[in-house]
Amino acid sequence: MDQLMAALDASWRVLLIGALIGAGLPTLFALGVKALAWGIGGDLEKHEPGEYPKPHLRGRLIAYSLFAVVVIVAACGIGYIVAHGQGWVITFDGLTPVFAHK
Repeated sequence: MDQLMAALDASWRVLLIGALIGAGLPTLFALGVKALAWGIGGDLEKHEPGEYPKPHLRGRLIAYSLFAVVVIVAACGIGYIVAHGQGWVITFDGLTPVFAHK
């Protein structure tokens, strides 16, 4: 019975992380695209014909920060895969990851 509970405990954690990364990152990217469209004065705003909306700096800053989060998470995932393939262990001593030999 203990093995079943351990397997179920690990399964819900894998499911949760998979849902966050699998659905969360594309959602952040889509929000970044929408913010970028607003930031450059795209067609998301209503305007008169022949009149163009003004670009918004705040939209571009939001978009670029969301894109940076997506790139950082993807780079961390690739670094994790490569490190384990090369025989390294990743520990988080504080905020930044630390690579060490096994």
